[in-house]
Formats: sequence, C-alpha cells, structure tokens
Amino acid sequence: MHRNAARHEVILKEHESVHVPRSKLYGDDLGKLRSVKAVKVTEARNGYVLKARATTGVLQLDRIRLVLRPKFPIAGDRLIDWLCYANKQEEPDETLRNWPLGSDGYAGLVPAALLHECRRLLRHGLRRDYVRHHRVDTTLRGRLDVEAQATRCYGAVDRLHLQTFEYQDGGWENLVCGAALTVAARRSSDPAQTRWLLDAAAQFPSPRQPLDAVSLLQRGQYTRLNTHYRAAHAWARMVLGGGGVTNLLEPYGFGAKSLMLNLNVLWERVVRRMAVDAAVDLGGRGARGEEKAIHTHGQRNDKTPTFNPDVLLAFPPQTDSSADIRFLAVDAKYKGYMEKNVSAADRHQLLTYIAGYTAPEYPLALVVHPSAAAPTERELRVQGPRGRLGLIKVLGLDTRTAPKDATGPLREAIAEFANFVAPA
Repeated sequence: MHRNAARHEVILKEHESVHVPRSKLYGDDLGKLRSVKAVKVTEARNGYVLKARATTGVLQLDRIRLVLRPKFPIAGDRLIDWLCYANKQEEPDETLRNWPLGSDGYAGLVPAALLHECRRLLRHGLRRDYVRHHRVDTTLRGRLDVEAQATRCYGAVDRLHLQTFEYQDGGWENLVCGAALTVAARRSSDPAQTRWLLDAAAQFPSPRQPLDAVSLLQRGQYTRLNTHYRAAHAWARMVLGGGGVTNLLEPYGFGAKSLMLNLNVLWERVVRRMAVDAAVDLGGRGARGEEKAIHTHGQRNDKTPTFNPDVLLAFPPQTDSSADIRFLAVDAKYKGYMEKNVSAADRHQLLTYIAGYTAPEYPLALVVHPSAAAPTERELRVQGPRGRLGLIKVLGLDTRTAPKDATGPLREAIAEFANFVAPA
C-alpha cells in the first residue's frame, strides 16, 4: 500500500488495499467506482477500503485521483508492442514506441496510439467522398426530397427540402477518428496529451454525439480506398468501446477523466493469438462453436455457465485409423506463477479441461503466465491411486521482449503435442 504526498492522490498496486476516509469518497464517486469494477469497495468504520483488481490506469474522482499500477512492470516502449500484437496491428514505429508515459501511465498509450495514427492520416490527407446532406433552400439544388416537401411544407414552394451530395471529408472513416479523439481527450488527465488530442480532433469531422461513431464502426466496410484507416480505427474501437479488445479500456460509459487498462484481458488476447498462430503453422486451428463447451447437466439453474478455456486448439487425427480430433486447452493466467505455486482452483480447472478434451495417451493442458525476468517452464504431474490424471505445463513468457520473440516456450509445447504419436 502506498500513499503519495499529494493530498488528493491515492496509489495502489494490483491486488493491494488502501483505506480512504469518508471525507474523500462519497456520493457519485462510490457509484463510479462500483460501475468501473477496477477496485473492490468495502465499507469500514471510518471510511472505505479499496482493493485493486487486475486493472491499471488512472481514475479521476471528485476529491481523489486513484492511480492503479501493475504488479508486473513492463517498460512503456515494450507494452506498446504487446498492445499492437493483441490488437492485431503492425509493429509500431519508433515514434510511437518511444512515446513517454505521462500521468495516465500504461493506459495513456492507447490514446497516444490513436493520436499517432490519426496524425499519419492527416499527413497523408483525409479521404474525401460524396456525403449526403439534407437542407432547406429557396432554389432547387441537388434532388428534391418529395416526402419532406409534402409532409412539412404541404406543397408550398417558397422553401424547398433538398438532398445534396457534397464532396468533403465527412465520410464515416473520418467521423470515427474525430469522435475517438474527442472522447480520448475528455478522459485523458495528462494536460499535454489532452491538448494534442484536441488539436487533432479539430482537424477531423465529428458526429454530434461522439459515441454514435460506434455504430459507424460496426457498419463500415473497407476497400482499397480506405484500408489505410484500419489502424486508426482499431485504436478508436478501444477508446469508444465498440468491439476492440474486449473491456480493455474502461470505464463503462461515464465521462470522468479516466483511462484504465485491463491487463487480464490484454494477456488473454496475447496468449490467444500466439496459440492459434502456432497451431495454424502446425496444421491445426482454433476450436469452433460447441467444440469449446463443457456443460454441467442436472443443475437447478438452467443458466449454469459452461467450462471454456481461454484457448482451445484442434488438431487433425494423427493416424488414418483414428477419426477423433485432438484438442489442447491453453489457459492464460495473469498471475505471478514464476514465484508461487499454481493455485488449487486453477489446477482443478485445468484437470477438467484435460478430462473433457484430451485422450488418455497424452492428457495435457497448458498454463501461460507473464514472466518479467526470463522464460520459464515446469511440469505439474497430477497422480492418483489409479495412476496419472493429467500433465500441466506451466509456461512463463518473457515480457521484456517483443511478443514474436517471447512466444518460443508456448510454440514448443504446442508443437510437442501436435507431433505426439501414441505408442502402438
């Protein structure tokens, strides 16, 4: 637990706790904290106890500035590599990789990446297209809107309802960028970054309500004429919450100056891409639909969730005589398993995956966690009175390197499974 000398700043590391007096936290602030779900709020005798979860970033409240720091330190120039990898973007150039971390910390890299890509679009020149406009005029210009003319003017011709098409930069591609820059500027608490975001936003058109851009993103189509907008739109999705890296940027809709990065989700996305890419190179694929579900029958509650690993890989049968697809479960754990044992709950979860997906010849599941020192690997052999129940490989990926370099231990474990041949 840490407390900054600044009167209004409270600093927490993931999964640590801090006591905040009632005079500093009340009213709308409590509702915001509970809706964001970045910290657990517990009422105490003289105030509240805040316990951080796996989220990093800054939450600006009325009387305190809550700063959440990660438990696994990753250099800012390296984190942007992992963000780009999780978001399926190209490797960042040196301008973005060397972006200084400001008062928003890790979470400030997302609007920085958006700003960087939007600046590149401005240098390239914004795409212009014919944009439909509805206007009222005294002379016919464009196309007469017959329905509006009949229902709003009742046949009068002194004012004409028109539809015109103007060649301008108001297409959906630019509206999305303008909206995302505006929202990012509202949430950023770094004065310099806020100013840069607003300056860039002023050069893009923006919808009347910025969050309307989410529907534009969902309906938009890419062609060879606008494909260079993909990178900017990928970061825009994260800022706007419109289908980017799920729950990566919070909060959920309120307008406080808050930027938070869910590192659990980031780690899951990174591991999922690494595992599926490795499987495809080895002739496998990611499992689909009902292949991924382990159901519990007989429960009183029909909404009992299924057991779903973070990643389930599917490989073709090893021999022509076998018709069974081979499955391998991979679980991403944003935990410090380089220093401590795998928890009982995680071992039980993995044994469920082994029992549900694998054959007795090679009952394997993988756990992948971050390692801030070096790649690590160890095996957990689960034995019972009747023999082996399963094999769990615990793999630590080196977060000091780029994702493409850190994936080695995971690729090797997947290759060993894919190439395994059961003894005759």
